Amino acid sequence: MGTTAALAHGVTQGDKGYIQEISGVKLLPFIYLGAKHMMTGYDHILFLFGVIFFLYRLKDIGLYVSLFAIGHSTTMILGVYFNVGINAFLIDAIIGFSVVYKALDNLGAFQRWFGVQPDTRVATLVFGLLHGFGLATKILDYEISRDGLVPNLLAFNVGVELGQLLALALILIGMSYWRRTAGFARHAYTANVVMMSAGFVLVGMQLAGYVVFHA
Repeated sequence: MGTTAALAHGVTQGDKGYIQEISGVKLLPFIYLGAKHMMTGYDHILFLFGVIFFLYRLKDIGLYVSLFAIGHSTTMILGVYFNVGINAFLIDAIIGFSVVYKALDNLGAFQRWFGVQPDTRVATLVFGLLHGFGLATKILDYEISRDGLVPNLLAFNVGVELGQLLALALILIGMSYWRRTAGFARHAYTANVVMMSAGFVLVGMQLAGYVVFHA
């Protein structure tokens, strides 16, 4: 189980054991768990990094982050409430692919290859919806009580948003310094290639895990 959790970016046994032992409305623990999951969710953070990589205006950053938040909040809450999850390996592979997609988008690959530029706003919302199913799958793995489910889900979502805002703030601080350096334009290409490679690694790990544990 520990190996499975590690490969599938699952919940820790300590967190799972705690949640299984409690029932009723427990807002603060779920806020903490939501923030912890987002701050330690390297796949979510990589995608967020890719989304804002070439965004300079706060208005644009706010729009794209909001679209991502609306997407993952919707499917996370509905997925858990209606007990709809996706295999952890497969959904994490899709999330890894979202990182690859965003890196390719940043590199202008779709325009060069196909002569069209996908609507980045729609893509951000769609991948937000898919990331939300990833969150729902993790919460279902907690096997939480139905008693107080809706308030606890909302609290978890608040935690996710707080974690996302903190991650976003750290990324923006780092990006603001990097963009002022003479080498930003030169290194931006390399950074997105590295991000794309990381996404492929995530996809490969999750698909390999799916094959191993479902052989």
